Amino acid sequence: MKATFGAGCFWHVEDLFRKTKGVKSTKVGYIGGNLANPTYEEVCSDQTGHAEAVEIEYDPNEISYEELLNVFWNNHDPTTLNRQGPDVGKQYRSAIFFHDESQKEMAQKSKEGLDSSGKFSKPIVTEIVPSPTFYKAEEYHQKYFQKHGW
Repeated sequence: MKATFGAGCFWHVEDLFRKTKGVKSTKVGYIGGNLANPTYEEVCSDQTGHAEAVEIEYDPNEISYEELLNVFWNNHDPTTLNRQGPDVGKQYRSAIFFHDESQKEMAQKSKEGLDSSGKFSKPIVTEIVPSPTFYKAEEYHQKYFQKHGW
């Protein structure tokens, strides 16, 4: 099965999910913008509307979508609009790109539960939107931390 998340710089997000039991493969790329086959430089211009994201192939017999959502929520700040740490721009937005109605419902339910839990002092701004075309990023971005370290 497939899941796609945007949570800031895709290098860190990919590394977290790649190390998660039940995740079979990951790839980083660009999603949700208005330009076909964007380059990293185009996405970083903050003019294309794309988010840096990770696309995950996972085995639902080993890890559930809900567990993937927990990894997502617990490893970035979903209350900052178009920003994660020092990275600023729409490409760094918090987003869940669902692939079917079941994922949409689970994502909305988890967001609502987390928002009402009091864990965050500000409201969650994470987008939950249908997964449009995912454009794989340039090869040097794939498994970046595995290749280069922190």
